[in-house]
Amino acid sequence: MLNPAVAEFWVLIAFLLFMGILVWKGVPALIGKALDNRAAAIRAELDDARRLREEAQQLLADYQRKTREAEDEAKSIVEAAKREAESVAAETRKALAEQVERRTKTAEEKIARAEAQALADVRAAAVDLAVKASEGVLKAKLAGEAGASLVDTAIRDLKGKLN
Repeated sequence: MLNPAVAEFWVLIAFLLFMGILVWKGVPALIGKALDNRAAAIRAELDDARRLREEAQQLLADYQRKTREAEDEAKSIVEAAKREAESVAAETRKALAEQVERRTKTAEEKIARAEAQALADVRAAAVDLAVKASEGVLKAKLAGEAGASLVDTAIRDLKGKLN
């Protein structure tokens, strides 16, 4: 059996020989190169992630700006619609008031004409009635000689007025 110190010595020699072969074959350079490649790939992924993040932030800012612009435009459209509705309502109220005023005036004129016509009709009826009543009274009072003398006097007065 081997002495433990000798076994450790041979393990050390085998390890050093193994390491020497690895160095001689360029394994550390390959490992370094693989690590460098891996670091470069990670760096590229980080750069892409940073670039994508910046693009996403820019897109977010653009969408937020467009949203604010759309909200502002919507507010201005609503305000313009309110102003237009108020204007239309005011014009409608004014036109309605003018129409009511015109119709009131027309109705008042019709009423005034109807009143004047009714008054004229009443006057004409009163005159007709007065004439008929006067005629009846005169016929009753002027029957006979009193009527003849009154007619003669009227004719004389008329001749004097015509000359």
